[in-house]
Amino acid sequence: MITHLRRAWKRATASADDSSVRLDCPVLLLQSDDWGRVGVRDREGYEELRGSGIQLGEGPYDFYSMETADDLQALSEVLKKHHDSVGRNPAIVMNFVLANVAFDRSLDSSTDAISLLPLTSGLPAGWRRPRLFDAYRQGIEQGVFFPALHGLTHFCSRAITRELQEGGERALLLLKMWRAQTPYIYRRMPWIGYEYWDPAQQPENRFLALQDQRVSISKAAEIFKTFFSSAAFSACAPGYRANADTLTAWSEAGVRVVQHGPGQNKAPHLDRQGMLHTFRNVEIEPAIAATDVESLVQSAEECFRSGIPVVASMHSINFHSTIRDFRTSSLAVLDEFLGKIEQRWPNLLYAHDADLFRIVTEGVYSAKGTEVEVGVTTMKAAK
Repeated sequence: MITHLRRAWKRATASADDSSVRLDCPVLLLQSDDWGRVGVRDREGYEELRGSGIQLGEGPYDFYSMETADDLQALSEVLKKHHDSVGRNPAIVMNFVLANVAFDRSLDSSTDAISLLPLTSGLPAGWRRPRLFDAYRQGIEQGVFFPALHGLTHFCSRAITRELQEGGERALLLLKMWRAQTPYIYRRMPWIGYEYWDPAQQPENRFLALQDQRVSISKAAEIFKTFFSSAAFSACAPGYRANADTLTAWSEAGVRVVQHGPGQNKAPHLDRQGMLHTFRNVEIEPAIAATDVESLVQSAEECFRSGIPVVASMHSINFHSTIRDFRTSSLAVLDEFLGKIEQRWPNLLYAHDADLFRIVTEGVYSAKGTEVEVGVTTMKAAK
């Protein structure tokens, strides 16, 4: 697994008022990042970058482009094959980036400002994804996709603006990529940071100030509500980089579920603001690392035995097929994993983030108009 996915993101320390929970039956969630975010612009864009002197092909994210309607259809078909003990399909929580770089306007800017294009206005010039937005909405209506908030951007705008103003080699690399309608390739330019986190600053100053985070999160939440006709209920910070200010801004925007990255096998907990924190504990990432399904099932068993829901991480790159076909092998792994989980735990429940919040706060799970009671044990954090 690539290094930055292993790092635990900074967050508010759990207080004595936090309550962790255990469940009396196996519950499984799928959480996935980077939806709606453009990368390398298809095979033509890939060759254009290579022609400009950028060496590609050394890592999986060199082949990250963007999902297509066909990719979503294939994912939907696998999810609809599977059912839990009360007849519900698994639903994948899709964390969306709500704006992309408007490449033409950014290249023409005389102020070194980054111009953004919200998803509500479509994709950047040069990008073609027929029926994609319809495919998002269809999956949501069918109950196999659950949209959530990732961010306005994935990168730190302050970091990029600074490099553009300095006009050095980093700025030249950015402009070269933008001319090919590619925003960045992170492994080549980690100095772009993550939306709320600027790596060039001293450790104590890397997170943006509360007001700056409020502005970004408020804009993203507004676009989200317009695009999906509903408010964002769950959020995951780009790069898992969030702090107490991020939580405050999310709470003000109506977010009630906080997604944490992998690395800690912790039970979900409710914080003092009434926000439920979830922690990813099974990584299904065939596009990024070799994956053994039986090992994944064993990891799931450890969670279920402890009364902790399985929160599986599976980034959007696993379902891409445009430049390199990650989709076929990834869907085979997901299909096998879900099948084995259903076979070993016949009382399994599939949930998305809003379902889990209701289970924790109300002790019920809704399936086809029926309320299913789920036993929840709450434990206060030690003082």
